[in-house]
Amino acid sequence: MFPFFLGCESSAAAEQEYKSRKLRFLRWMRDDLRTRLAGINAAIAELEQQVTPSTQD
Repeated sequence: MFPFFLGCESSAAAEQEYKSRKLRFLRWMRDDLRTRLAGINAAIAELEQQVTPSTQD
């Protein structure tokens, strides 16, 4: 797991910074997964197009 903490401070500012870093990390993960999913969906669509017989011939 990604360590979001840099120190052991228990102040409200440290907690806010922790939550901010965690939020940025989770958003990055979400965007990365969306990018990967888009690539997988494109590959699936391309293969389906190649496997399905063309009816326009």
